[in-house]
Amino acid sequence: MFFKSFFDENLAQMSYMVGCQRTGEALVIDPARDLSPYLETAEKEGFNITKAAETHIHADFLSGARELANNQEVTLLVSGEGGDDWSYQYLNETDHQLLKDNDTFYVGNIRLDVLHTPGHTPESISFLLTDEGGGSEVPMGIFTGDFVFVGDVGRPDLLEKAAGEAGTSQSGAKQMFESLQRFKQLSDHIQVWPGHGAGSACGKSLGAVPSSTVGYERINNWALQYDEESSFMDELLDGQPEPPKYFAMMKKLNKEGPSLVKDRAIQELSIEKIDDYRSEDYVILDTRSKEAFKEGHLPGAINISYDKSLPNWAGWTIGYDQSIVLISPLKDVSGIKKQLESIGLDDVVAVLDAEKVENQSDLETYENITPRELEAQYRGNDDYVIVDVRNQNEWNEGHIAGAERILLGELQENIDQIPSGKTPIVHCQSGKRSAIAASVLQANGFKDVLNLTGGFSAYAKEYEPVTT
Repeated sequence: MFFKSFFDENLAQMSYMVGCQRTGEALVIDPARDLSPYLETAEKEGFNITKAAETHIHADFLSGARELANNQEVTLLVSGEGGDDWSYQYLNETDHQLLKDNDTFYVGNIRLDVLHTPGHTPESISFLLTDEGGGSEVPMGIFTGDFVFVGDVGRPDLLEKAAGEAGTSQSGAKQMFESLQRFKQLSDHIQVWPGHGAGSACGKSLGAVPSSTVGYERINNWALQYDEESSFMDELLDGQPEPPKYFAMMKKLNKEGPSLVKDRAIQELSIEKIDDYRSEDYVILDTRSKEAFKEGHLPGAINISYDKSLPNWAGWTIGYDQSIVLISPLKDVSGIKKQLESIGLDDVVAVLDAEKVENQSDLETYENITPRELEAQYRGNDDYVIVDVRNQNEWNEGHIAGAERILLGELQENIDQIPSGKTPIVHCQSGKRSAIAASVLQANGFKDVLNLTGGFSAYAKEYEPVTT
């Protein structure tokens, strides 16, 4: 048997390839939209990808399953559980099989048994793998998707918070408890191959180790320590962070079918042409470092640096009805485009070479201030307002007295909470999110914004925060 895991560090997403070396057939589980890692691996190892399976309709990344089925003639294996509201809507164009609890399918001589494991979502299924071709009669491992992670379990509140499905948090938590009772019955030796690692918003305390075993999780995973349903449900639902705004769109696109068109022409702009894109139909996305952006940027640009957090904050900040104009070194455009496509932001229409911006003289800037400067010069001054863009859990653990909390991902639609005559002093935990926030505030008319260097972490080292 061949086994390989793939980790997308931008979205903390795990996918897998399993191959039967006797028959040359291979299966991809929970494929990401960028298919190149699977196709390259299959070619290198001499496999033909014949099947792709999904554990559920994903809310945090755009699936590559539809493209595999349409462009690679792969059979899709997807959940037939959960009812019509939780079923894929593009399957009529594909060769597919709907999987139910206790179903079995094969990839060559590798057997996979289907377990319906609702909780994170109603349609969630897991795959128990037995290497019959290698002579085994007992399962080796289980692909759990967003059901069981290392050290955590999938959150059941996303459908309600992100997709507006009222009442599903409680019902999902109840289903999760029931699914975990089934998981506990599996043998200790069975390996656990989850759909996400640390950094994913699909749980609240995911471990950084990529895999585990049922026995280890039974001992160490907090969710498996509960024998009483109501107390488990309370703990599971308590303290879940705000889900990224784009999760609702991911659920919709993965259900209806992601676009099969990604290779769109991108126009290279001159500096004079940027004014043609200054409307609500476009967003000017400057992907340079926060330091470079601070020193000089075009008015109206939003700054999200090109690093592993780009997809997350782009999903929070950019509307799916907007076209994107990039400001970036030309060498980075392909990588940026791939990251944006991973969450369905496909409409990149133009790029302005970052060098053309840096050579301009009439640019906007903003200032950084230290915690000591905040206390000495701005505290108590009615001309300023402190804006905390962290999440609720961070705020509850401690915040600056007198600050107003507006979550970064919701800042644009809540700009009116900041008095128009005041200068915002923006901060997050360390300074990364507040740099994005500073660009959003400037793009929305607050030209004299100040950014707290080092964020709340730096402030709390010198001054006493409050927790009420």
